[in-house]
Amino acid sequence: MLRVGIGNDIHRLVKGRKLYIGGIEIPSERGEEAHSDGDVLIHAIIDALLGSSALGDIGTHFPDSNEEYKNASSKDLLRETLKLTKAEIINIDTIVEVENVILKDHIQSIRESLSDILSLDICRISVKAKTNEKLGPVGQAQAIKATAVVLAEY
Repeated sequence: MLRVGIGNDIHRLVKGRKLYIGGIEIPSERGEEAHSDGDVLIHAIIDALLGSSALGDIGTHFPDSNEEYKNASSKDLLRETLKLTKAEIINIDTIVEVENVILKDHIQSIRESLSDILSLDICRISVKAKTNEKLGPVGQAQAIKATAVVLAEY
């Protein structure tokens, strides 16, 4: 059976934190404020996978009230989600929205990282970067947001 899941995540950007996108550290003066490492792209993919399985959301399985997940690697959380869902991913399409961070030169590395984490051929992983044209918290460089759509077979 084929099933679709949609996920999104947003985090405030703050000084003193590293910026992780798709398992890659991106050079930036600010990073995601979060209980874990805050990787918005991986968090969106986790929610999309959980959604395709009708298993709730990231907060249900990895709550920020649990100290076990304090500063956790989102890559590890994604691997755990794969085990939980038992999904065979057909493809993933994603968008990262961020202002003042140029992702163009990092897209291939992000795709390679996700391919490695998911054991999925890179041709099945799309990562797009957008700005918000200075509108809203993302456009004002106060936040970073990601959206993911997953097609999976069960």
